[in-house]
Amino acid sequence: MKPLYDPPKQSGAGQFFDSAFLLVLVYVALFTPLILGLTGAGSTNVMPETVNWETLEQNEVMQGQWEKLGYTPDTAAEIITTKFDYSIDPLMLLLTAAVIIGYFVFLVRVSDKEYRDVIAEKFDH
Repeated sequence: MKPLYDPPKQSGAGQFFDSAFLLVLVYVALFTPLILGLTGAGSTNVMPETVNWETLEQNEVMQGQWEKLGYTPDTAAEIITTKFDYSIDPLMLLLTAAVIIGYFVFLVRVSDKEYRDVIAEKFDH
C-alpha cells in the first residue's frame, strides 16, 4: 500500500515571501515595456496646416466636449491627430503563443506527479 500523500508545509514567512515575490514579478512584467520604451512606439501625428475644429474633423458635439474639458483647437490638436498603429507582428504573436502554451505544458508536467499522488491516495485504497 502506498503511503498517504503529505503535502509540503510552508511557514507564514515563506508564504509572505512567495506573495511578495509574485507581486514584484507582476510589477516587473507590467513596467518593463514602459522602461524599455516599447509602449506607444507605433504612433503617427499628422497635423493639419491650419488648426481649427473643422480641420481636426470634430463636429459640434465633440467641440463642446473638448471645450468642457478646457481644450481649444490648438491644445487638443496633438491629442486628436495622434493615431496609433495597431498592426500585429506575426512572429511576435507566434512567440507569445509559444511562451503561453509552453508555460501551461510545463505547469501540467510538473504538477502531474503530485496530482497522481493525491488521486491515488483518495481513490486507490
